[in-house]
Amino acid sequence: MSVRTLPLLFLNLGGEMLYILDQRLRAQNIPGDKARRVLNDIISTMFNRKFMEELFKPQELYSKKALRTVYDRLAHASIMRLNQASMDKLYDLMTMALKYQVLLCPRPKDVLLVTFNHLDAIKGFIQDSPPLLHLVDKTFQQLLKTYGGLSAGEFQLIRQTLLTFFQDLHIRVSVFLKDRVQNSNGRFVLPVSGPVPWGTEVPGLIRMFNNKGEEVKRVEFQHGGNYVTAPEEGSFELYGDRVLTLGTNMYSVNRPVETHMSEPSKNLASPTQQTTAPNPLAKEELNFLARLMGRMEIKKPSGPEPGFRLNLFTTDEEEEQAALSRPEELSYEVVNIQATQDQQRNKELARIMGEFEITDQPRWSASKGDDLLAMMDEL
Repeated sequence: MSVRTLPLLFLNLGGEMLYILDQRLRAQNIPGDKARRVLNDIISTMFNRKFMEELFKPQELYSKKALRTVYDRLAHASIMRLNQASMDKLYDLMTMALKYQVLLCPRPKDVLLVTFNHLDAIKGFIQDSPPLLHLVDKTFQQLLKTYGGLSAGEFQLIRQTLLTFFQDLHIRVSVFLKDRVQNSNGRFVLPVSGPVPWGTEVPGLIRMFNNKGEEVKRVEFQHGGNYVTAPEEGSFELYGDRVLTLGTNMYSVNRPVETHMSEPSKNLASPTQQTTAPNPLAKEELNFLARLMGRMEIKKPSGPEPGFRLNLFTTDEEEEQAALSRPEELSYEVVNIQATQDQQRNKELARIMGEFEITDQPRWSASKGDDLLAMMDEL
């Protein structure tokens, strides 16, 4: 497991979250000024300097539920609110999109190009906000400093760590199904055509060498694909052509996006087994959340402007049905931390829960969709 994976995971998932929210804000005809404020508030929180400093410290990845808590906090850093079903769908879309991108990276190093594509698109959301552009550029420079000198082997370890994180996620997404890049069982289809990784040759030729390093024989074979040489390498500079399209906004064309749960594997532990088994990383996850949440600066909304609820489904009825039909093993509502028998740990938990609280949030008139931050009380 690589201890340098978390920044790439967080930034790429955050980029996907912004893509989805931007699309839904437009689909629900939210006024432009409100939509910009939502995105600006989330980006401001996401790229906060102190938060980035904590994020880039070498550390192992933690559970999906722990990271889900961070994104729940991030999604509610503005006047917008999502209820449980919409937040579940948002996180499903984020994770499956990034899983697809990591799987299809031609080279392990190209995970960095995927990240740069997300940052380039995020800068497009905030073109009229120089302070926010500066924060994103600072993060870009930190990425270059942290990952610019890594070897191919270190990038392979990062990619493998990411794939391990996404390993058991097989949620069907309508966009992927329609584009025929995902099967009905939720698994992705790897292409057998297109450009090969930069710096490599099109398959089809085997060279044989003697003990002096001299080529003595060539054998051609049929590879069964339709590969071409990569035209050029993507730019790893602040500005430039990334060449790779993975990580760009697939929601720029307005089309509905649905998610469907695949049948759970019989080999998976039951939800009861998963939630009651002792968790040796509980304390570490608690500390992880404390550090990250403590660095997230949520700005208090100014003025009397009411909040609003964003629905990631086409109708409220669909949202209600999704909440009822979601498998229990895919619920992220509670982060299970065994802290009931240790008084000192209880005090630590109470302190952290206090840090999670957001005060003076604007009241909003929607009758459905309780504020998801209430889930923090169940930690």
